[in-house]
Amino acid sequence: MQLADIRIYPVKSTTGVGVDAATVEPWGLDGDRRWAVVAENGQIHSAREVPRMLSVTATPAPGGAVRLTAPGLPPIEVAPPVGGTPAPLRITRLDQATAAGEEAHRWMTRALGLPSLLLWLEDPLRRAVGRSHGGRPGDTLTLQDTGPLLLTSGSSLRRLDDWIAEGAVERGEEIPEPLSALRFRPNVMIEGAEPFAEDAWTRVRIGEVEFRVGEHCDRCTLTTVDPVTTVKGKEPIRTLARHRKWDGKTWFGIRLIPDGRGEIRVGDAVTPLDASGHR
Repeated sequence: MQLADIRIYPVKSTTGVGVDAATVEPWGLDGDRRWAVVAENGQIHSAREVPRMLSVTATPAPGGAVRLTAPGLPPIEVAPPVGGTPAPLRITRLDQATAAGEEAHRWMTRALGLPSLLLWLEDPLRRAVGRSHGGRPGDTLTLQDTGPLLLTSGSSLRRLDDWIAEGAVERGEEIPEPLSALRFRPNVMIEGAEPFAEDAWTRVRIGEVEFRVGEHCDRCTLTTVDPVTTVKGKEPIRTLARHRKWDGKTWFGIRLIPDGRGEIRVGDAVTPLDASGHR
């Protein structure tokens, strides 16, 4: 098995970028989800409710800055507002972050077509991974939903595509194009495993970095938004509910918690260290 793809999403719920290598920090990949877009009351704008979030592409820039692009707008580069003004942020186990500044707020408001503030998480050690999500004392994450990294498998995605095609044939519908892996917003995607072999893992090594598996990833309706067209559909939730549903949720991928710092690179070996069963 090997690491086939690495992706970083500097701004939560926007389109991220693929990279050849990344630094693993205790809280996740360096540069991943340190920024979020919120309403004035601190409620996070998510592509689940605001699909236009996916029309914004966020790219890491030197010094922890982020470069933002969106159709019809000039690019903007935003530096971390170190020591800036605190602003409310409504997310589990965190209640505020640092406001980026008026220019960034105006740009994001124009990009999304609704009032928006861009916030930065100055201290990535402030937010703990919840115990119900596999967290232990000292485990932290930035602005990810519940875990520092998300791993998906190419073979699992192809099996899901097969199920979707089978369902379309049963309903007398045209077989759709295979789903893009980007719908699932993984940080790391692997190749060479059996479909859904990752379900049984409790520990895994990527290159020289070891990770615990915190939990399986239950999938929300964001996966039904095409990351290119931003159009919502029924898949993959409809098919996951048929083939991958237990405990009342639909599952695809696993969330990882780093055991320490290190570097990972596309092509690195992926080695399960314990497959005693996680489901």
